[in-house]
Amino acid sequence: MTVTRLTSSLGAELSGVDLADVARSDVLFAGLRALLLEHKVLFLRDQDISRADHVALARRFGSLEDHPVAPSDPDHPGLVRIYKSEDSAPEHYENSYHCDGSWRREPAMGAVLRCVQTPSVGGDTIWVNMAAAYEGLPDHVKERIAGLRARHSIEATFGARLPVAERHRLKERYPDAEHPVVRTHPETGEKILFVNAFTTHIVNYHTPVNVRYGADYAPGASLLLNYLIGRAAIPEYQVRWRWSADSFAIWDNRATQHYAVQDYWPAGRRMERAGIVGDQPF
Repeated sequence: MTVTRLTSSLGAELSGVDLADVARSDVLFAGLRALLLEHKVLFLRDQDISRADHVALARRFGSLEDHPVAPSDPDHPGLVRIYKSEDSAPEHYENSYHCDGSWRREPAMGAVLRCVQTPSVGGDTIWVNMAAAYEGLPDHVKERIAGLRARHSIEATFGARLPVAERHRLKERYPDAEHPVVRTHPETGEKILFVNAFTTHIVNYHTPVNVRYGADYAPGASLLLNYLIGRAAIPEYQVRWRWSADSFAIWDNRATQHYAVQDYWPAGRRMERAGIVGDQPF
């Protein structure tokens, strides 16, 4: 296996390895997992493997999760189909910097994503190293956000375009989750800035230390949150991947965010993702 780093921040392309073999080998998988912790997102091309092998590889990391909006392959539960065509309604969920499922109490650990069909131009995906984004914060900001917690919501994002009753049912099924603004990676111990497009507000900002007048809270807390969310857009923390058919990305959702660039309409783009159940951030 050859490992080629793509940026100084994150991302490595692997060659000389077949993911179907990794799905069946303890030794190969252990090596892949170690590389994932090191580089945070791994890329491979020309992986003509079966859907069963795709699912088997992802399940080595843990159980697979469904998605309340995107359907799964009927023969492979947990393999979510993200299919776009010229007839697809615009929804603008993927083209924001986000961490998959942060609206869950236990957001995804990671994902294994395959490109089935790519447009002739466009359709890249960007990943961001949110440990580097945290490390790059000024010390006074790190001190200010230590101990803060924030709310993440599917109702305010996927649910916003639904009729009121359906939106409320979605929230009943997936109540808003509360997570630390700075989480700790459970395996590497890294500190990670953990706010993104699903984050609605900071829940414990209104304290005597932060607030003297109501204006200190609103818009004070919102301005701070917007500043933190904006760190993901800094190119020095990013890697950008150009898809081709049967290329794969495997990423650590705990330490990264990603942005699927929707610059390819009216061409189609079809992706299949196996999302892996994670744990509660701390």
